Amino acid sequence: MEKITVSAVIAAPIHQVWDCWTLPEHITQWNYASDDWHCPEAKSDLKPGGNFSSKMAAKDGSFEFELAGTFDEVKKHQLITYTMDDGRWCTVSFMEVDDGIEVTEVFDAETQNPVEMQQAGWQAILNNFKKYAESLSSN
Repeated sequence: MEKITVSAVIAAPIHQVWDCWTLPEHITQWNYASDDWHCPEAKSDLKPGGNFSSKMAAKDGSFEFELAGTFDEVKKHQLITYTMDDGRWCTVSFMEVDDGIEVTEVFDAETQNPVEMQQAGWQAILNNFKKYAESLSSN
């Protein structure tokens, strides 16, 4: 299976980046690729063997889907790996760098959509995360 990588540097402290990434009340604020979509629901039992799900939906109600799976490994402030319900795998790493925290996702591509489209979509969601997490730092 082809692997896709997306990353962004978040100008915020690790505890804030981690909480924004892992807590459902934050996930619903950033987990969508464009402003005409939203994430009305997120659940997360953040531990090995715990389940997660995020519902993403077009604001006009025309389409929605759910990303769900099971956490495989959780190292607080460092690493999360999970297996999606369709069997694909993803790892998310959190690394301190000069400008903040670099968040990198590496995931198995699915076969329905072109790799470029998947990479662009996941990068857009990660960019939304960056914008949201950094907006909390300025408060």
